Amino acid sequence: MSLKIPTLEDIYTTHKRIKSLIHKTPVLTSSSINNILGTSISFKCENFQKVGAFKFRGATNACLLLEKENIKNGVTTHSSGNHAAALSLAAKQLNTPAYIVMPENAPLIKKKAVAGYGAQITYCKATLKDRETTLKQIQKKTNATFIHPYDNFDIISGQATCVKELLKENPDLDTIIVPIGGGGLMSGTALYCKLTNPKLKIFGAEPLMANDAYKSYKKGKLILADSPKTIADGLLTSLSPLTFEIIKNNVDDIFTVSEQSIIEAMRMVWERMKIIIEPSSAVPLAAIIENKTIFRNQKVGIIISGGNIDLENLPFKP
Repeated sequence: MSLKIPTLEDIYTTHKRIKSLIHKTPVLTSSSINNILGTSISFKCENFQKVGAFKFRGATNACLLLEKENIKNGVTTHSSGNHAAALSLAAKQLNTPAYIVMPENAPLIKKKAVAGYGAQITYCKATLKDRETTLKQIQKKTNATFIHPYDNFDIISGQATCVKELLKENPDLDTIIVPIGGGGLMSGTALYCKLTNPKLKIFGAEPLMANDAYKSYKKGKLILADSPKTIADGLLTSLSPLTFEIIKNNVDDIFTVSEQSIIEAMRMVWERMKIIIEPSSAVPLAAIIENKTIFRNQKVGIIISGGNIDLENLPFKP
């Protein structure tokens, strides 16, 4: 079965479609971080996106493309975090209901966010089987459309608009590094970059404690996560067949990083740039910290994927 993969025209059309509903997030730099690491880094700050994460781009696109008869029935998904919030707000803006399945152990800040956007939340046990079973029950009851957080053509097209904005502002970058969870952001980024500038180096970054994408990439076959445990809670999910297909053909390499490096990178951004990022967002910077010689004197773009974190449960003392 051939997988439908977004084209450059799809990404351009998507950006036009969602542009008025999303934030054009800033690109920031830090001379002190550049001096420490010996490189020039441009941070695309999706922590300033609506709902505090890049996920709002894809969710908005997917909701806007719903058929009229489906809009009235609403949308549904299972998610413990940023996709749940993004889909909830996107649905609210279109005046359609959102039915969100969340595991009982989801971070409290993310439960509050989803509820605050007006979604109807159903809690379940923290297993994929329970999430999927509960979702099917809700779909049967409501006829709502399931919007997958990353294994979705419209979601990937939406996430690609982030790097499109970054490269318009900084067209002379040598390298772009993106965190990998389910692979939606990585897929959209890699597609756009290789379609517009094949010479641009595209790297993924992943926690060593949740390194299924790294293993999949190196072995050339999809390997699912096996009990991942990392503070980067947004990167716990496995790649899908669609995101793996795009990543294996368009990404130059994937780096894995230690938990300590993630904390160091996160703290560096908090202290040097005075902005809040979540652990998942720190993973690309951690890849530079662990591989300084590879990136020395390069112009590197990093996508800060989000800034939603429980301030009562930081991995370092403030």
